[in-house]
Amino acid sequence: MKKRMIRSVICAALLLAAGCADSTADENPQQNPAEEETAAQENTEEVSAPETEGDAPTVYFTSDISAEGLVKIYDALGWTPEGNTAVKISTGEPPASNYLRPELIGDLVKKVNGTIVECNTAYGGSRSSSAMHKQVAEDHGFTAIADFDLLDEEGETEWPMSGGKRLDKVIVGSHADNYSDWVILSHFKGHAMAGFGGAIKNVGIGISSPSGKVYVHTAGTKTSGSIWYSDQDAWLEALAEMVSGFSAHVGKEHIIYINIMNRLSVDCDCDGNPAEPDIHDIGILAGTDPVALDQACVDLVYQAEGNASLVKRIESLHGIHTLEHAEEIGLGTRKYTLVNIDG
Repeated sequence: MKKRMIRSVICAALLLAAGCADSTADENPQQNPAEEETAAQENTEEVSAPETEGDAPTVYFTSDISAEGLVKIYDALGWTPEGNTAVKISTGEPPASNYLRPELIGDLVKKVNGTIVECNTAYGGSRSSSAMHKQVAEDHGFTAIADFDLLDEEGETEWPMSGGKRLDKVIVGSHADNYSDWVILSHFKGHAMAGFGGAIKNVGIGISSPSGKVYVHTAGTKTSGSIWYSDQDAWLEALAEMVSGFSAHVGKEHIIYINIMNRLSVDCDCDGNPAEPDIHDIGILAGTDPVALDQACVDLVYQAEGNASLVKRIESLHGIHTLEHAEEIGLGTRKYTLVNIDG
């Protein structure tokens, strides 16, 4: 807890200064693969992390939660898709979840010529079948801004996973093979099983087919039945391992991650009636390392006013263990350089 609070204080100071600095040192830093020469970066007060091996990956921040702010932080990454681009979001469980609204994300989706993608759920609800899920996507306005593709509508496929201790494969919707580039566009918030949901959860559960979701939730022990599992740390480890398998298959250079920190309820967008947020909206963060990105968001939660309920949710479910294991298996690093692009 002491290390977490120290990192959170540093994070708060960085944002107030509108500058950039390294977060407190977790071991095992990795190279930052993002290109650095973009107009958005030139507007920062200091240069971001150099690209030499061993430096912390850059996480960009803006307090501007708007369509314009989202495009600006995307531009800061200096990343351009090379082929068919999937934009992975959560369509949100009806009737009142906090999914990312089309008017917020529409300009970015059009900029990358993206197809919005999702998978059906494994827990029932309004998105457990393709017909119902497509209706939800239409009702929530996503089909009005882009093509919409349910990755598992025509089945599933398996990609290999190595280097973990829970999974030996990932099970994704078969349409995932149709996309070469991925924008993982996540609403950062709490989660009833993982403690928090950000980039890693949006991939680990969101791109998994229903049987793949069961496979992850039960730490690789089964592919059908209930998603509830008694070993909390084991399932959190499987969550990280699924993302590692996804990243290895697609290629890190073909994936970017953006987390939007608004409507920060303790409940996920899979909850149709989430608790009202206690924390004010914070901003948008983006990077090419999902571990660094989610860690930066957790740190911002820890320094935010009104954070008690969300911190309790994260700690009661040992949510940070997802990031610990993700770093251990080489998915990314919990160390990062925070760059405020607000100028």
